[in-house]
Amino acid sequence: MTNQKDTLYQTVDGLPGSFRFDARVAAVFEDMISRSVPGYQQILQLLPTLTRAFFRPDTNYYDLGCSLGAGLLAMHTGFDQRNARLIGIDNSTAMLAEAEQNLSHLNQDTLKLVLQDLQDTDFEPAQMVLMNFTLQFIPLADRQALLERIFASLHPGGVLVLSEKLKFSDADTADLMASIHYQYKKDQDYSELEISKKRDAIDNVLIPETLEEHTSRLRSAGFKTITPWIQNLQFISLLAVK
Repeated sequence: MTNQKDTLYQTVDGLPGSFRFDARVAAVFEDMISRSVPGYQQILQLLPTLTRAFFRPDTNYYDLGCSLGAGLLAMHTGFDQRNARLIGIDNSTAMLAEAEQNLSHLNQDTLKLVLQDLQDTDFEPAQMVLMNFTLQFIPLADRQALLERIFASLHPGGVLVLSEKLKFSDADTADLMASIHYQYKKDQDYSELEISKKRDAIDNVLIPETLEEHTSRLRSAGFKTITPWIQNLQFISLLAVK
């Protein structure tokens, strides 16, 4: 994986709603997400274990919003030389170009990277679908239909791994989590100006929801077991089993 330090908002203006997954972000994305999202590396570290726990041979494993390919690589590690197919989908040309390089050592016969909006994706039968901080960038009106199509594609016993930034209904809780997260980013050597610019740039681009809203939508889609498996501050990863 590329590992260029994220200094993007030292020089780029954080205009409201201006955040895009373009070449500038792709170049620093690994560092950006690791220093901005507590628990992200923990999710990647445990994905091979999760893949082994749910493994089914000769089927598909999706990473929706695959960015640089870290999730695909983690799932591949869990295959343990067994036969399965990886499919990564992203709507960013810059991200997929980096992913192609990062995953070039894998068997290309069992890897497929697709430049596409998720709303336009026809899913093949799958055992695991990973959405690592992706749904929060999908328009609210399109989220239910997308989850229903994912549910329909999964084998019985298959799993959706849904990682998201949470919104909190209680104002005191929201303020507390935001305050600690702000300190976390400062501890990662982001300046106050960088934090402020990034917050403005991503406003109304990333739209978080409450845990209750996520759970209700997943149940409506048909998932029978829904549980958090990792949470760090306001960043949570859910398992939804068909």
